[in-house]
Amino acid sequence: MTDNPLTLNPIGRIVVDSNGFALQVDEAFRPALTALDGFSHISILWWSSHFDEPALRELTISDKPYKMGPASVGTFATRSPVRPNPIALTAASLISIDMEAGIVRIGYIDADAGTPILDIKPYLPAVDRIRLVQSPEWCADWPQWYEDSASFDWESNVTNPKGSAHFIRCPKWPSNTSPIP
Repeated sequence: MTDNPLTLNPIGRIVVDSNGFALQVDEAFRPALTALDGFSHISILWWSSHFDEPALRELTISDKPYKMGPASVGTFATRSPVRPNPIALTAASLISIDMEAGIVRIGYIDADAGTPILDIKPYLPAVDRIRLVQSPEWCADWPQWYEDSASFDWESNVTNPKGSAHFIRCPKWPSNTSPIP
């Protein structure tokens, strides 16, 4: 462990309301949204605050989190929110930005309302997309594209999606939003 702890300051919070999903950006950071509206997708770094407990931060192995996976999987081989630093990353479609209110409407995020947002970045294919990707055999039948995840049967692939801290959430887009702009 490093002797120099880091300090992270949230830039806003996740909002889930009748209009779908949004990022509520704190007033001090709203100027940073300038020119973001030209992008169709963004990457959102957020803090898995519901899993920020000392005991969970010490877990490094998950026992059989995936039905087709090996008997144990290291934390860094999962997308679990249980991690030494519970930082999560979601790519989302950008629907609209209200600069004055600091509201960034997005198609979906796998975070709960009130979750702290650490950063927002534009999704850039030149640096965020990889042409030839390899995954282990045990997850080879998982969707190849984010948009296909909504209709994928995650429950038959994850050992205990609701009762375990090691799960993958299936995107369920509200009827009034779209995962594809």
